[in-house]
Amino acid sequence: MRNDRNPRLDTRALAAEAIYSGEASIDRSAFLMRVYGHLLGAIAVFVLIETWLFQTGLAEGIFRALVGVNWMLVLGGFMVSGWLARGLASRAGGLGTQYLGLLLYVVAQAIIFVPLLYIAESQAGGGVISSAALLTVLGFTGLTLIVIQTRRDFSFLGGLLRWGGIVALLAIAGGVFLGWNLGTWFSLAMVGLAGAAILHDTSKIIHAWPDDRYVGAALELFASVALMFWYILRLLTARR
Repeated sequence: MRNDRNPRLDTRALAAEAIYSGEASIDRSAFLMRVYGHLLGAIAVFVLIETWLFQTGLAEGIFRALVGVNWMLVLGGFMVSGWLARGLASRAGGLGTQYLGLLLYVVAQAIIFVPLLYIAESQAGGGVISSAALLTVLGFTGLTLIVIQTRRDFSFLGGLLRWGGIVALLAIAGGVFLGWNLGTWFSLAMVGLAGAAILHDTSKIIHAWPDDRYVGAALELFASVALMFWYILRLLTARR
């Protein structure tokens, strides 16, 4: 009798069931702990870099240099760096390469974030930054719980994220060359795209990532968290 079942899907389904039923191997449990441990570490390094940049006064120079170019180009650089980070995370095999990619991406994001954080602190008040951070944490936690509790595979969102990213870059290009005003609705759409990315990445980490790629998995997840924080902060700053 012919077996039409997809072995790859069967394997992923069995792995997911093992994780949720408490039968996962010690190695897999350690993998998930390492992923989220490295994610927290990356966020901590990001915060330390930003604190250092603002305390030393370097943030003002970076702000003037980046804003002097074009704000839409900063947005585009943020999107492109996220894509490059995801590509590096998916290809990096050696642990050293994964760590290098994570470090470089965190440093790049810390620099790109400076103009938005500078505006938020100087014009909207420092409290808006902590509010955006809190909303990002709540959003990330809620979306992570959705993946764990529903046991769904959200890999189907991959195509949507690719198309959404292309549309976002086209909109940003319109802002650069045609003067389009990317206001509240664009930021809301990007927060939604970031939420879909967190669902996709969390599902991918649980179902598919190899045990030796925990640093790369943390890099990919950090990119999605940074995207959500960026646009929530942009929304709150614009309201002030």
